[in-house]
Amino acid sequence: MTATSETERNRKLVQEGFAEFAKGNVDILRTLLREDFIEHSPGNPSGRDAFIDHIAHAPVAAARLELKRVLADGPYVVMHYLMLPPDDERGTAVVDIWRLENGLIAEHWDVVQPVPDAAEIPNGMF
Repeated sequence: MTATSETERNRKLVQEGFAEFAKGNVDILRTLLREDFIEHSPGNPSGRDAFIDHIAHAPVAAARLELKRVLADGPYVVMHYLMLPPDDERGTAVVDIWRLENGLIAEHWDVVQPVPDAAEIPNGMF
C-alpha cells in the first residue's frame, strides 16, 4: 500500500467514524478501536472497553460536534472541531490525534481548550 492510499484510507475511516459518533452512535467505537487501544489523555482509560465506557458517560457523548478540519499523514489523523455540550453556548475547541494500525485506531492524544469570549480571539478559534 502506498503512503497516499494509507493516508486516504485512514482519513476516511476516522472521518466516517466521527460522523457516526457525532450522531450519537457511541458503539461505532467498538468497530474502530483496537482492543489494546492506548489513551494518552489525563483521566481517560486505555483499553477499548474501558475507554468506550468512559466516553459514553463523558460530556462529548451528549455534545454537538462541528468538525472544522481533518489532516492525515500515513497512520495519523488529526481532527479539529468544536464541541458544544447542551449547557455551554461557547463550547470547547478540541484537537484529536489518532494513530491507526492495520485499519484500527491504536492510540489517541488530544488538546482541549474552552472557547473564550469572541473579544479575546479577534481572529477566531477556527
